[in-house]
Amino acid sequence: MRFSLSVPVLTLALLAAGCTSHVADKKQYSGFLGDYSQLQSAQSPSGKPTLRWVSPDYHDADYRGVVYTPVVYYPVPHPTERVSQQTLDQIRAYTDSQLKRAISERKPLVAQKGPHTLVVKTAITAVSAENEGMQFYEVVPIAAVVASTMAATGHRTQESALFLEVEAIDGQTGKPLIKVVRKAFGKPLPNSSAPITLNDLRPGIDEMVRDVVAFSAP
Repeated sequence: MRFSLSVPVLTLALLAAGCTSHVADKKQYSGFLGDYSQLQSAQSPSGKPTLRWVSPDYHDADYRGVVYTPVVYYPVPHPTERVSQQTLDQIRAYTDSQLKRAISERKPLVAQKGPHTLVVKTAITAVSAENEGMQFYEVVPIAAVVASTMAATGHRTQESALFLEVEAIDGQTGKPLIKVVRKAFGKPLPNSSAPITLNDLRPGIDEMVRDVVAFSAP
């Protein structure tokens, strides 16, 4: 299904994942971030390839608190035979709770934006699966459909994947400071018909959260 952190920096930094099929292709951007032109290849603290941009004006010490915005799906997802509504709800809730906890370990969470605050916004823009060993995977960025690249037999092992897009902006000026697009892999799926569950995607989500805690701004 396609709908896609210091702190926000962490948040964002952690969210980007690798090359080949390890990072999102331009045609897979959801539109949540608006402008993707400044994204560059980078590495997360765990060594995963990422797509990230950090403004030269961003200085972590300038910010004392974070206004955390709950994780959303973008665009609005629709359940399928492989991803149920219950699973969609579980994935969003787990990602939201883990990310919020990770950010709070870096800076205090505050209720109001203003001077010396960052506003962090995050969207799950895709939940999908692709055949292992293949560099292309079928996904419809805007339609938010669950997609899977089928092998000739339909029984080839697949990898579950989650796409995230994150942005941190200055709470006073509204100026974007950090942007990240990340693709994280979960557990292998036995075939192209197997349901995708939170348990499948949990390892990828947890890895991103660890990257958030470990990230340091350049």
